[in-house]
Amino acid sequence: MSIRWASSWPELAGNDSRRAVSTYLLERFGIPSAILDEYYLFERKKGWFILGKSEQVKNGAHLKVSKVGLRAFRKVGQFIKPTTRFIQAFGRFATKNIFRMDMTQFKTLVLTGEIPIDLALEKGYVILTLADDRILGLGFYIHGAIRSQLPGKEIRESMLESF
Repeated sequence: MSIRWASSWPELAGNDSRRAVSTYLLERFGIPSAILDEYYLFERKKGWFILGKSEQVKNGAHLKVSKVGLRAFRKVGQFIKPTTRFIQAFGRFATKNIFRMDMTQFKTLVLTGEIPIDLALEKGYVILTLADDRILGLGFYIHGAIRSQLPGKEIRESMLESF
């Protein structure tokens, strides 16, 4: 059944857009497409938001909104970039392009912004975890280095202090 959303809501992503996002997640990270089945995917300019499907959402569809759900992805050049919050929530389903750092590598990443390392990966985003599988966010692998995509210097430094 189709839901009539108030005009203030972002556009509900069409099948092509939804397929592009879910295909990217599967191909890049091994995250199954079915993970998004329980979520509405909304699109606004160069970004996507997810919101859990529920009767309450249907009941509120007529309301004017300023923001909807969790910002999940952005288009960055040729890439779809998952947000830190999305990866922290859904990265546990990933089966590939995961980089497990030890504390020395993590400190280097926080202090310098990158870790020089040669991996058998193609250029693109990687999920950054600590050795104990705590998901931190994303890095970008290019030219023999992982560059930090973790948000803000203050947040990165507070992450370092908390470990």
